[in-house]
Amino acid sequence: MTYPVLLTIHLFAALFFIGVVFFEVLMLEPLRPQLPREAMRQLESAVGQRARKVMPWVLISLYGAGVAMVWIAYAPLLADPLSSRFGLLLLIKIVLATSVMGHFLTAMALQRRGKLGSRYSRIIHYSVFAHMIGIVLAAKWMFHLH
Repeated sequence: MTYPVLLTIHLFAALFFIGVVFFEVLMLEPLRPQLPREAMRQLESAVGQRARKVMPWVLISLYGAGVAMVWIAYAPLLADPLSSRFGLLLLIKIVLATSVMGHFLTAMALQRRGKLGSRYSRIIHYSVFAHMIGIVLAAKWMFHLH
């Protein structure tokens, strides 16, 4: 695959993933005090079921395209990432993205064990939200601060 195709896949998958995280943190979470507890549980359950069907494919696209882009265009920069701002920001972006994947895998494991309650879910969502802001800023700064 060519770099522009990979970049397009990566961008659309990132838009989808970030959009879902922003929706859950900035739109869904503030509704909690306004809805009856059972209604919120039903809403969270419905959103969770849909996410479990769609998000693995989004993440495969996002991470697959990201790894391929690094392989094609940026691997030499990662040999010595501290030698340039671009390389350092790319490394920061990769570390944050790896942590996001760890969050996702942790959430999946907790959910399968029946231990992903509202508290853990909120903590994971807020942490991923903060990571996403860092990734977006690093991605933008990579091309404007070098």
